[in-house]
Amino acid sequence: MKILIIGGAGFIGCNAARYFMTRGDDVVIVDNLSRKGTPSNLDWLQAEGPCIFVKADIRDQAAMVRVFRDHGDVDAVIHLAAQVAVTTSVTDPREDFEINAIGTFNVLEAIRTLDLDPIFLYASTNKVYGGIEDATVIDRDGRYEYENLPAGIDENRNLDFHSPYGCSKGAADQYVRDYHRIYGLRTVVFRQSCIYGYRQFGVEDQGWIAWFTIASALGHPITIYGDGKQTRDVLFIDDLVDAFDRAIGGIDACVGGIYNIGGSSKNQLSLHELLAILEKLFGRTIEVGYADWRPGDQKVFISNTAKAEAELGWAPKIGPAEGIERLYRWTTGNIELFS
Repeated sequence: MKILIIGGAGFIGCNAARYFMTRGDDVVIVDNLSRKGTPSNLDWLQAEGPCIFVKADIRDQAAMVRVFRDHGDVDAVIHLAAQVAVTTSVTDPREDFEINAIGTFNVLEAIRTLDLDPIFLYASTNKVYGGIEDATVIDRDGRYEYENLPAGIDENRNLDFHSPYGCSKGAADQYVRDYHRIYGLRTVVFRQSCIYGYRQFGVEDQGWIAWFTIASALGHPITIYGDGKQTRDVLFIDDLVDAFDRAIGGIDACVGGIYNIGGSSKNQLSLHELLAILEKLFGRTIEVGYADWRPGDQKVFISNTAKAEAELGWAPKIGPAEGIERLYRWTTGNIELFS
């Protein structure tokens, strides 16, 4: 199988690429290498095995046409390239829109106009559901939880784009869905929750589990925006890649589908709970400061993954304690990458 990964030198992309390369698939990496850590990830991938790298930007329509003209025999596309931080989208909403919405449109149009038929997986986000203000949130044992939604938010929840990031990713989410309905592209949308794992160069604005781990290892200050009780369902990278694989292998059953992909209610984690795990791993107290809530930040988001479990035969396998320890060991064992 030939798999083309857009954003393939990013955190999720390089892990997915290595998985498919190791399995013996032909892998094409498309990336503009603008994100922190992507050159290092690409070097690592190329040392792991043979892959094709194409430097290109999804905002360049002509470049996307060239990519798919050169690789018209691709069997599957995993589209991961994005502007990923809510705070950055608030600061520069135009760039956010151009990357997430127009960039995704450019990729879809290149596939459509060249009359190609690959499986197309799109990495969307839980932010398309907005603030979910109608769901009552309670403080239970020091973390926020939904009072009446024990299994979390499912795909029937109304969309409510909140923040420029939510709008741009939501627009792309719906374009991907509609290119199946109108043009017959074999698309699947994953509305992903908090993904973490190896080769994640987290920063304060995005990738909070990786950022807290990196900052703790380097002795950098950590700021909690809000009260630290914010809770997410967290998903280790290996489990996400397994979901990609299952969707590609089971495309006939899931084509045109939209799935919440996260840790589910079984893998909830608050900021304070993350700090407690890290303090145990590092063997010391981690000092933090506090600041005002960020715009668009949900007090809690938990993915109801029942649809993915039923239709993809997929469920998370790696819990937060195990996953964070794996990330801690990788981070501390590769500290030179963050210096």
